[in-house]
Order: sequence, then structure tokens, then C-alpha cells
Amino acid sequence: MAISAPKGTKDILPGEVYEWQFVEGKFKDLCKKYGFQEIRTPMFEHTELFQRGVGDTTDIVQKEMYTFDDHAGRSMTLKPEGTSSVVRSFVEHKIFAESQPTKLFYELPCFRYEKPQAGRLREFHQFGIEVFGTPDMMADAEVICFANDFLSEMGIKNVSLEINSVGCPKCRAAYRKALQDYFRPHFDELCDTCKTRFERNPMRLLDCKSPEDQKLAEGAPSILDYLCDDCRSSFEDLKKNLDAFGIPFTVNPRIVRGLDYYTKTAFEFVSTGIGAQSTVCGGGRYDHLIEEIGGPSVPGVGFGLGVERLLLLMKENGFEIPKPEGLDVFIAVLGDEAKTKGLGILHELRQKGFSAEVDILARNLKGQFKYAARKNARHTVVIGSDELAKGAAQIKNMVTHEQVEVRFDKLVEVLKMSDVLLK
Repeated sequence: MAISAPKGTKDILPGEVYEWQFVEGKFKDLCKKYGFQEIRTPMFEHTELFQRGVGDTTDIVQKEMYTFDDHAGRSMTLKPEGTSSVVRSFVEHKIFAESQPTKLFYELPCFRYEKPQAGRLREFHQFGIEVFGTPDMMADAEVICFANDFLSEMGIKNVSLEINSVGCPKCRAAYRKALQDYFRPHFDELCDTCKTRFERNPMRLLDCKSPEDQKLAEGAPSILDYLCDDCRSSFEDLKKNLDAFGIPFTVNPRIVRGLDYYTKTAFEFVSTGIGAQSTVCGGGRYDHLIEEIGGPSVPGVGFGLGVERLLLLMKENGFEIPKPEGLDVFIAVLGDEAKTKGLGILHELRQKGFSAEVDILARNLKGQFKYAARKNARHTVVIGSDELAKGAAQIKNMVTHEQVEVRFDKLVEVLKMSDVLLK
């Protein structure tokens, strides 16, 4: 029996990888404009990192993590999200001691054991940015503006920004009691997971995926009615900053995000065009996460964006990712002596910056021209016994179908001058 890829994973084949390279390039270009630097962290971490950072009442930690013991019996977990690893690195390498703010970005694979669906696999890919070192809501607005600019550049139209404040430990204490008072009469109606959350983290009840629990949550108290003065002032500052950036938004008090580390700002860019998963980008502020992971008191804010969902949305919005350019030159050779000559020319062309290939399957001339066409080659250089005798190759322009004879020592020069090769 042939071995297939594990359920919930997907090969990215050569015929589609250019789409990924396109969005990766655009993301990095925007990061440069905004002043973000790249960070790369390990694919797996100590499990404790996610239990402390993400939160042991979340679906991610309770149900979805790929966790295993290594040969020394240490519990390790494949990364289910990117922020915790970046924070761990920020603390471990004492980046907090450097001049702040610190602005970092990453692109990485993440792993969650959940039901595969449109835009979400068990191995999925994520872009993310993080800003450390400032409590100012200008940072929150800039992070949101970055996401808005990137989605706009990717041609995403059917998406809207929803924002909320999830408060801080001070004001969440009163809100926690209000939620428990509201849900207590309905306790027996809650799903088993939410029953365990009722005492430990009742805000997670608002984030349940169960349709029955979602309906119950519709009448729950709003966090906005329980914000302390500082959180309320910060939320007003955020709205003013978004207005200054010219970014429209809707306040949605039901947004709590699926991670326990958020404080104050929480936001999502939402689309209804890709099935059950409607959030294409989400993030917020996490002013206590660095302390939770063992560092000093340093605030942070950021977002994560799923690449698979992004590509689906781009297709739905009719965005055409430009296909890569074809081969500059294909060298068709006939016979061993022609092959030897062709290899020398091939090496010279590549040294001069051309993309070039030579036949390595001993096809006949017709077969080599077919292959050159499949590679979308601009020119095909033909070398056979006649060409060797003359000291000149035949160059066929695959766009105009014109063919000329060119001396071997002038070959590179002529190809450089060709109008077809002008970029």
C-alpha cells in the first residue's frame, strides 16, 4: 500500500508553491516598511511554555496540541501558535534589556490536532508580528494597520475589522463573577468542556464552538460594562488611533480570542467567504505574558495570520498571483560531443545570470523542443554535429519563432541583447 500524507497535512507542489512565495515576499516587504525584523524559533518547545502562555483552559492546550516525551522523558510540543515561542526567546536572550520597542516578525508552520476544514489543517502556516516594550495604544493601532494594509495589498475585499477590550486582571474579576452568575442557571446545558471552564476561566465560555453554548452566550453580560478606568481609556485611545489611520471597525464585545494571554485589545479581521472558519487574522495585547514566561514586566501586542486561509480568500476575491517567469534558455544537444559543448555553455550562461537547462534524458530534437515549451523557455539553443562543424549554434526565439545562427563566442552577448530577455 502506498504511503500518503497524514490527515490534515498537505504537500505544496511546484505548480503552486509560487503562490506561497508571492505572499511570503509581500509580507516580508511590508515588514521592512514597518521596521520589523525576522525571528526564527524552534519547531517544538517545552510543553510548559504553552501551558503557561496559551493557558491550560483553552481548546489548544486541552485538545489540540501535538505533545510527546523525548528520549530523556521531557514533555515537548510542536508549536500550536507563534507568539509564545517569540516571547520565550525575548526573555531567554534578554532582548528586553535592549532599547525598546522591539518589533519582530515570523513565518512558521503550526500544529493543532483538530478537524481539517477549509483554510485550516493540522499542519498550517502562520505569519505573525509582535511589538514589545510599550503600553501605548499607538502600537496596537499600528499592528492592526499593518494587518489591514497587508490584506488590502493581497486583494482581500470581503473582510471587516472587529475590535474589543478583554480588560485586565483588575476589571476581569468583577466580570468573571457576572458571567458565572449568568451561566449558573444554565450550567447543565453547557458542553462538558465549558463545565470545566465555568470555575477556572468563565470568559472561555464566550469562545465555545458549540452552537448551543454560542446561543446561550448571546445574552451574556458585556465586558465593556465592566472595564476599569485604565482599560476603558485605553480602548478609547485605540479607537481614536484607528480613526486617525482611517481604518473602519466594529466593536464586538464577544471577541475574547482563543488564547488566555490577551489583555485589553483583542481584534479580528473576519470574512464569511471560507466556510466555518471566519477569522482570517486575529490578535491583541498581552501585557502579562512575558512575566508568565519568567521575564520582567514588559507589555506586548501582535497578531497571527493563517496563510492557507489567506490564499483561499485571495482566490475568492479574484486576485491573480503572477506566475513565475519561464526559463531564459534551454540548450538542446544532439550527440556526445554536442553535450560536452552544451555543458560548457550552460555553465557560462548560469554564471552570467541566466536561468538555463540542458537536456539530460537524451531526447530527440522534437522531444527537447516540447520540453523547452513546457518550461516556458524564451530561447532554445540547438547544438548538433553541423553546429559543431560551423562553430555556431542555432538560436530559436520561442516567442517569435524566429531562428538565427550565432557563433559560440557571441552566444551570451546575443542572448543578453535579445529584446525578449529584457526584464
